[in-house]
Amino acid sequence: MSKFYLTTPLYYVNANPHIGHAYTNIIADSMARYKRAKNKEAFFLTGTDEHGEKIKQAAVANNCEAKAFVNKGAENFKKLWTKLDISYDSFIRTTDDCHIKVVSEVISTLKEKGDIYKDKYKAFYCVPCESFWTGPQVKEADGCPECKRKVEEIEEENYFFKLSKYEQWLKDFLKANPSFVMPKIRYNEVLGFLNNNSLEDLCISRPKKRVSWGIDFPLDDNYVVYVWFDALINYISGVGYSLNNDNFKKLWPADIHFIGKDILRHHTIFWPIMLKALDIEPPKRVFAHGWWKKDEKKISKSRGNIVNPLELIKNLSLSLAGNEDAAVNGFRYFLLREVPVGLDGSFSWDALVNRINSDLANDLGNLVFRTLNMVEKYLGSEVSSQTTPPKEFEGCLDNLANNYTTHMDGVEFSLALEEVFAFIRVINKYIEDTKPWVLWKEKKIKEIGEFLYQLCEGIRIVALYLYPIMPKASESIYRQLGVENKSFSLAESSWGKVLSFLINKEAPLFPRIDVD
Repeated sequence: MSKFYLTTPLYYVNANPHIGHAYTNIIADSMARYKRAKNKEAFFLTGTDEHGEKIKQAAVANNCEAKAFVNKGAENFKKLWTKLDISYDSFIRTTDDCHIKVVSEVISTLKEKGDIYKDKYKAFYCVPCESFWTGPQVKEADGCPECKRKVEEIEEENYFFKLSKYEQWLKDFLKANPSFVMPKIRYNEVLGFLNNNSLEDLCISRPKKRVSWGIDFPLDDNYVVYVWFDALINYISGVGYSLNNDNFKKLWPADIHFIGKDILRHHTIFWPIMLKALDIEPPKRVFAHGWWKKDEKKISKSRGNIVNPLELIKNLSLSLAGNEDAAVNGFRYFLLREVPVGLDGSFSWDALVNRINSDLANDLGNLVFRTLNMVEKYLGSEVSSQTTPPKEFEGCLDNLANNYTTHMDGVEFSLALEEVFAFIRVINKYIEDTKPWVLWKEKKIKEIGEFLYQLCEGIRIVALYLYPIMPKASESIYRQLGVENKSFSLAESSWGKVLSFLINKEAPLFPRIDVD
């Protein structure tokens, strides 16, 4: 069994999770489930970033010790991932002893190689972004180039990593590996930045007199490690990086890092250069997804327009007759279906409701419910057959088999889902064209049996393909069809893998939401 190692960024614990965090982890979870369905040994790493001055400030503001504060923050994220059915394999925290040990090891190794030095530094510092900026950068942006907040001018001694030493290597690497950064617009962005700017060495320490909450800098007790340098190392510490670790040798390089586009440079400039300096192979791909916006503004804590996923699921569940599984699956589906992953999306309650009503209640939910009703009514809840797919299904089934994996491998979830729902629409049309109620009136029991088997087998295949995005909905469909094999392996996607169905109908998958 081949491996597939995927990661999300580490999330700051100074505020509650929002829709952007949920989006990244739903993307990663859907990819992990898909790879497992392809018989790959997927290892999915996520976690929390718990160091830095803004974490300490948030703890003080909440009248809490820093360690207790980050413990609570990490649990908030775990609670959300459980609610959203996120199947991560490991949850790493930057306060974990194993991570701290690797960070110290990395810095010591880089020092031995001559890639770390100490120097006096004068620049402008942004506490929320934990970043230094030059005078021209601050002047052009009228504040921090990232968050637009005020910055403070600082002059101090710090330790630096020789980022500039590897500038030409990175340019050559990117040109030789155009799929390293995706989508293409982000690749062009990184390459354009490198072509128009010279890399400066990276300040990787902060003096304890100014930043006290962090990993002790192994070369000097008066400093802590810069939070971004610390956090990026989680991708190797989380799989046991050391010179002779079998797990690391098995899983590295990472197959894909999923990130938001706002942290693109950290992952496509800092990180590959850090790995090159350590003589470690770079990850195979960095995929930067777009933002979710509300009223045309990026959803973020600083803008005060947060969409809390837990509150959203609660409200959505109330609108779906108390069906929390339907709410979670509807939310997951909306995020991956509404816009291509690489683009920005516009979130609204109306858009969410419209997508659930049209695709999930009308097309999928109605198909499942009325098919099971017919099997109960006409055949006493049991149907079996060995028929081939009807000619009406054949072209769409071929397209689904050929295109689904291509789209999923390319992180094109919206297109993959469109293939599945094209087949759902074909099945619904087949019902209307065949008119089984007429067959029943004419007492054509054999024909009804073959027809209903074809519907059930088609629905089973639909559930298998939907599983990575809507796992609970697919599990419900399998239960209602009486399918015993619940592996959700794509090897089971060919027609006729299940020859009989014993129906056990449940409540509708997706009740229609009333719209005023």
